[in-house]
Amino acid sequence: MSHDHEHDEVEYVFIPDDDGNEERFEVIYKFEVDETGKKYLLLVPASEDEEDEDEEQEVLAFRYEEEGEEGLTLYTIESDEEWEIVEEAFNTFAESEED
Repeated sequence: MSHDHEHDEVEYVFIPDDDGNEERFEVIYKFEVDETGKKYLLLVPASEDEEDEDEEQEVLAFRYEEEGEEGLTLYTIESDEEWEIVEEAFNTFAESEED
């Protein structure tokens, strides 16, 4: 599994809500599964308030494909096998952040 996680540069993704308003999410972790070539990312809601960053946040996970230089297409993760891969990667990421 290859990882693309940089502490310096913050990357954001905008996802429309049910009303069509774009919500901003911070990419906290990206990785690719070498065996399948599929790419995944973990997101948290972007906060303007630094105090909110210390609170526990919901983490969203998506499989993604890159489109051109700036575009991403996000796909929901539906299979149990994919969820296990994402959960394992998230746990590894969370452990590395605690160190």
